Amino acid sequence: MSNTATAIGMEEALKKLGLKEINNGTSTGSEHFGSGDTIASYSPVDGALIGKVTTTSPEDYKMVMDAATAAFKKWRSIPAPQRGEIVRQFGDKLRELKEPLGKLVSYEMGKSYQEGLGEVQEMIDICDFAVGLSRQLHGLTMHSERPGHRMYEQYHPLGVVGIISAFNFPVAVWAWNTALAWVCGDVCVWKPSEKTPLCGVACQNIIAEVLQKNHLPEGISCLINGDYKVGELMTNDKRIPLVSATGSIRMGKIVAQAVAARLGKSLLELGGNNAIIVTPDADIKMTVIGAVFGAVGTAGQRCTSTRRLIIHESIYDQVKNAVTDAYQQLRIGNPLDENNHVGPLIDVDAVKMYLNALEKAEKEGGKILVEGGVLEGLEYESGCYVKPAIVEAENSFKIVQEETFAPILYLLKYSGEVENAIEQQNGVVQGLSSAIMTNNLREAERFLSASGSDCGIANVNIGTSGAEIGGAFGGEKETGGGRESGSDAWKVYMRRQTNTINYTTELPLAQGIKFDL
Repeated sequence: MSNTATAIGMEEALKKLGLKEINNGTSTGSEHFGSGDTIASYSPVDGALIGKVTTTSPEDYKMVMDAATAAFKKWRSIPAPQRGEIVRQFGDKLRELKEPLGKLVSYEMGKSYQEGLGEVQEMIDICDFAVGLSRQLHGLTMHSERPGHRMYEQYHPLGVVGIISAFNFPVAVWAWNTALAWVCGDVCVWKPSEKTPLCGVACQNIIAEVLQKNHLPEGISCLINGDYKVGELMTNDKRIPLVSATGSIRMGKIVAQAVAARLGKSLLELGGNNAIIVTPDADIKMTVIGAVFGAVGTAGQRCTSTRRLIIHESIYDQVKNAVTDAYQQLRIGNPLDENNHVGPLIDVDAVKMYLNALEKAEKEGGKILVEGGVLEGLEYESGCYVKPAIVEAENSFKIVQEETFAPILYLLKYSGEVENAIEQQNGVVQGLSSAIMTNNLREAERFLSASGSDCGIANVNIGTSGAEIGGAFGGEKETGGGRESGSDAWKVYMRRQTNTINYTTELPLAQGIKFDL
């Protein structure tokens, strides 16, 4: 542990999470250590080594899957409300450990401490949602056309659910999937991002304690670690009927093809290129707050980050000046210091991507309004701190069409009616989150209509970033079409079965077909 990490209180946090001595990377909840290569986790906050984990070898993976498939046979037979009780206990443990886990999220990923705490709160919230859901896994009852018959549908557990999560939300997205999958009767195998492996180990430690206390099979929650090769073990495994994958569009296409080739199911949450439309009837103060947080929160490394601001020409200069003025007030630095707004990017590769995107934007004719670049001379040095940038651009620019996981905001202009802005917003391959700022009811309703936003999330007078767990989360087009979290997203973790019961002494056939013997 570095002196910097000790100074900002990480040593005590790691101890509370069972990470005082970190070397495990594969787990079924037992004291098994992976036998693969070692990967190191360096904090983007100060560049210090936090710890190392061993990756999952094919032999380790076999052990994990044996444990998971065996655990499923017992777990699926436990009544759903009792499974909900286990999730409730997990949520209570998260409440106890919210501060150290939030601090680890902040230190290992680089997001602000407040966002780290917020991410753990999302885990707690989805546990609460799942506990209630455990008593509501309902199907429909239908009237049969045949006398003396009853028809209904019910949902059964799928089996082993594979989860591949990304570095930007190193714990919450796993919880979105697992909490629901668990109450549905599934068991889970999780591969966290190789950039944030310690968050995965911490979560596994927490749920393993809950399972052990309740004398339940450790294979209900399994952890594997490593790069894409470890993920391929899951995507190609016929014993895993559902793979939930969060990440880039490129990664998602690979996962989707591999899972589809074996006729499995995939739940994909991929890239976003999210826009806020600002109409002449917008509240400018609200617009600035929503746009700035959306663009710089998590250093622009959210799938829902605001990347494009589409502003009506009549108020373009007013909004431009207000947003650029707000950027001058941003404080960049150690994310564990709650006075700072923006922390570091995840690593130096992300910094290179950010710099390349700014260079491409200029080459295509973009005008830099707020200059970017790498920051130096901060209290903690890692080479990962960059300045949030604003660029005047056109929606047709190639770089604007791409998702750059960094704090770059493109300002675009539209004229005429709101439909012209909606056309620009929809004119990208991604379809995750969208927003409109307007006090005009007609504009808002047009935006939310079938001919309006083509995204999975469409907001009015709030930004693109941030979602409550009560609603289904996900997007359309190359964002993958998946839905996680609230509403009826639970159905993806179950198999649907239609049942017909004949309680007569006759056997009539449907559609009036006669078949007499």
